[in-house]
Amino acid sequence: MQPRNMSMSGVVDLAAVKAAGEAKVKAEQARAEAARQGGGGAVPPSSLVIDVDEAGFERDVLQRSVEVPVVIDFWAEWCEPCKQLGPLLERLAREYNGRFVLAKVDVDANQMLMQQFGIQGIPAVFAVVAGQALPLFQGAAPETQIRQTLDQLIQVGEERFGLTGIAVDQEAAGPDAEQAPAEVPAGPYDALLEAAVRALDANDFGGAVQAYKNVLVDDPANTEAKLGLAQAELLGRVQDMDPQQVRNDAAEKPADVAAQIAAADLDLVGGHVEDAFGRLVETVRRNFGDDRDVARLRLLELFDVIGPDDPRVVAARTALARVLF
Repeated sequence: MQPRNMSMSGVVDLAAVKAAGEAKVKAEQARAEAARQGGGGAVPPSSLVIDVDEAGFERDVLQRSVEVPVVIDFWAEWCEPCKQLGPLLERLAREYNGRFVLAKVDVDANQMLMQQFGIQGIPAVFAVVAGQALPLFQGAAPETQIRQTLDQLIQVGEERFGLTGIAVDQEAAGPDAEQAPAEVPAGPYDALLEAAVRALDANDFGGAVQAYKNVLVDDPANTEAKLGLAQAELLGRVQDMDPQQVRNDAAEKPADVAAQIAAADLDLVGGHVEDAFGRLVETVRRNFGDDRDVARLRLLELFDVIGPDDPRVVAARTALARVLF
């Protein structure tokens, strides 16, 4: 199949793009309903503040971090500043209501984790986002500084790593929340989005890219435009490729990041989603520095093509977290 003749159906159904936007609306509505039912907007603390040990670190932190930022509070019972910072972080976790999860690690009981993170003193606060550890601050910081740090962390998670998950206890929303249909109101960008779809179906990928970008200029968080832009850019990249040459280059040059990225694009366009993701995860694992970052960023772009809730994306995010951490 020649890439230049492909329509959107060769990559992902447009209905899935629309569904992703509706799913986000439903998640927000469930979260709002949980706030009304839970009193004061607080999700039960058991969902937001967790105790983590070495045995459960991969499950509770690494895997969770592919959906929502995880803030790690390294503390000990004998640490006086920890007794001041810990309750403050727990209160903020409840206040942010699912925008991040607070993981508490007792360093006395988890010396290996302390060593892996290079902790020199406590309290120490790190974050893990999409499997990447980020130092936040050490010592008892003022609340205003902590809030600013958390806001920046959430923004980085959304913009750089594409995290859209919200840690919500679904039981808190009550039985009526799942039964009530979520109505998605007509938006101000429907005409532009429809124009982009028509351009994609006509293989006018440049026109589709521009239409989606026009939406994102005014509405940077528009889910449908984000996913559509990723798809249009992918199709635009592959339309002039020689598939046989790309495959040969990838086979003959396993260490060539550009060759592997091009082959991954073709994999995805051909519907070989797991192959595309696996190729780039392996490329990230093999490389360091700028080459690693280039491969990682392309992988995140391909995640956008499929959509964050697809189980293949979830599995690949977990694999990416393992090779990065």
